[in-house]
Amino acid sequence: MLTTEEFSRLPLQMWEKVLSKVKKAVVFMDDKCAEALHWCGGAAALFEAGAKNLKQFSSFEACGVNEPKAVFVVSTVLKGRTLDIMKDIISLSHFQYCVVFTTVAHSVHLLANNVTTEMEGNPVFEQFEEKLCEWMGNMNYTAEVMHVPVVFAPVSQQLLLTPTFSHLFPLLLPDLEVINAKRPEKKRFGSLIDIDIHSLPAELQIEIKSLASALNSMFEATGTREESFTVGPMSRIIAGELANHPQAKNRRKTAPNKASIIFVDRTMDLTGAVGHHGDNLVEKILTVLKPLPGHVTDVQVDMLELTSLQRTSHSQTTLAPGCLAQTQSSAARSLWEAMLTSKHKEGVMEVRRQLVEAASKEKLPIKMSMGRVTPEQLCTYMKLFRSSWKALESHCGVLQLGLATAQTLRDPCLPRWDACLAFERLLLQALGDSDFPAVLRQLLPLMKPRGGDDSSGSRFGKDECGPDELILLLIYLYSLADEAQPTDRDAEEDEEELEKLERELIGALTLVITQETDLSPLLQKLTGCANPGELTTERAHSAVEEMFKTLRDLSHTRDHLKQLRSVYTASDGVHQATYRPFLRQILEEVFHPDRHECPDIEHMSGGLTDLLKTGFSMFMKVSRPHPSDNPLLLLFLVGGVTPSELRLVKEIATTHKPGTQVLVLSTRLLRPTDIPNLLFTSQRLVPDIGV
Repeated sequence: MLTTEEFSRLPLQMWEKVLSKVKKAVVFMDDKCAEALHWCGGAAALFEAGAKNLKQFSSFEACGVNEPKAVFVVSTVLKGRTLDIMKDIISLSHFQYCVVFTTVAHSVHLLANNVTTEMEGNPVFEQFEEKLCEWMGNMNYTAEVMHVPVVFAPVSQQLLLTPTFSHLFPLLLPDLEVINAKRPEKKRFGSLIDIDIHSLPAELQIEIKSLASALNSMFEATGTREESFTVGPMSRIIAGELANHPQAKNRRKTAPNKASIIFVDRTMDLTGAVGHHGDNLVEKILTVLKPLPGHVTDVQVDMLELTSLQRTSHSQTTLAPGCLAQTQSSAARSLWEAMLTSKHKEGVMEVRRQLVEAASKEKLPIKMSMGRVTPEQLCTYMKLFRSSWKALESHCGVLQLGLATAQTLRDPCLPRWDACLAFERLLLQALGDSDFPAVLRQLLPLMKPRGGDDSSGSRFGKDECGPDELILLLIYLYSLADEAQPTDRDAEEDEEELEKLERELIGALTLVITQETDLSPLLQKLTGCANPGELTTERAHSAVEEMFKTLRDLSHTRDHLKQLRSVYTASDGVHQATYRPFLRQILEEVFHPDRHECPDIEHMSGGLTDLLKTGFSMFMKVSRPHPSDNPLLLLFLVGGVTPSELRLVKEIATTHKPGTQVLVLSTRLLRPTDIPNLLFTSQRLVPDIGV
């Protein structure tokens, strides 16, 4: 029987093709492929396979006379900017043998070159091989170009991420307006659910087709025939591409294994993505610590406490950071799994337990202490390892996860997490008692410039909400706008009052942003200014106005659904109002013992047999496929998944259908601050595909 473990091992198997070619080569790799490799053994895997060096895929890199072989690993189409960078590197070097791996399939390269007919062989790759020989300066030199789908990162036994598609996000109503503006009036789409792939810009089509191709490769390698189900407009387009993939039809005829895959748009539940109710240690680590350069998921762990170095302004650049991806040590892997899928308190306790166990193994003089786990206590344990290089090396993975935990727990920004959580709970209660403008008005008192000094040099109290947190609260509230009580006024008065209140909020938030002494990464992207000196009131005001245009539409993302339209349970006088995760509702439908057919979980037919079944079902009793038919269920969250949702999936599957194996796939592991970036600052319609 097919297991989730086979899928978790798959990314490592996909890298084997690359590793077989790197002997005595200098490897050039772009950030997205480097991030996928990072979770599959990292640079060590390349060096063990015989690579001489690993360099960034950049025009500023090159090789010497004594380095005749190069391997390029890129996540983009082989044209445009990618082609220019490769030409620059080869022209400045002395290669005689070049191997190029691209994660983009040949069929997608044909589309990128406007070729619509099926072609024998791989003509685009063959032409590129000739170009490589030209750049090397001798047509007799060797060049190879091939497709390898190294897009999956096995972040845990239960989670596969696709760093290559980390910026793929479901479309919103402003995107629909852009698409409709380019179409004749009679052919305009009424809603996002009506959009088909051919109406999307070429860049987004290429991105979606590449993802469908990667998923097809995954199913091919595991011999799987999938039944696809979708919830949301973008999910429907991706599943449609997978169903119509040219190689998928043959695979489905012969594949021995069966699995169900449900694609779900992140926009179906933004409340869960920006909320602070997760009670998960990893969610806090990802939020508090800085990302690793070039990475979307992993973070930098300060390793100074494991050394005798003094903390100076230069110590950051002297010492390489640690990280969360620990692929070598089984103890570190099991600790990471526990941190990722358990509650905050349990995760912290497990960190302490593993540190005590490691110290006892090495016979270090550990002082046991019970009760609450503190960052100081964890650091005391970890400093014991400084006395023994062997102990440090043996337990390096667990120590990095321990340091990440301690650094998060003592971070001055962490109290703001609890402040946001408290305010979200107040807003949830207010939604059941008041109309939307009245609830929204409760945010106004929070929108004041931050004051007072704290230890980090910023001008705010430890638990005072800054602009980033205020933006998160706005998304949280607007995503629940439909849950508020109706008003007694007519619609026109309502609209007027809301517009007036929004103008006040825009003015107040603009003032807060312009008073900042240091712009966060989100504010830099939002305003297009790197520092407060460049930021004018006009720029801040227009950025906030644009943001509110998107916010207004967030409550309509579930409008097309018939059953799963709400993520809110109002107070009944005994119980408080609560947020009800969309994912929980989907899984409860899927695992319901009566096997209800949920109208919102659409089945994507994959060929003539399915169409006939659908046709016959009009006048005969034909059972339609159900997501719980198969022993393996894959959940693909388009736009990201939170660590607390991983725990939710695990708990529901164990409770409702213990025998079922569930594997989560997603474009990224979310921290709350990712959502404002994806909503307000990313090019959803025109992703960067390297062209």
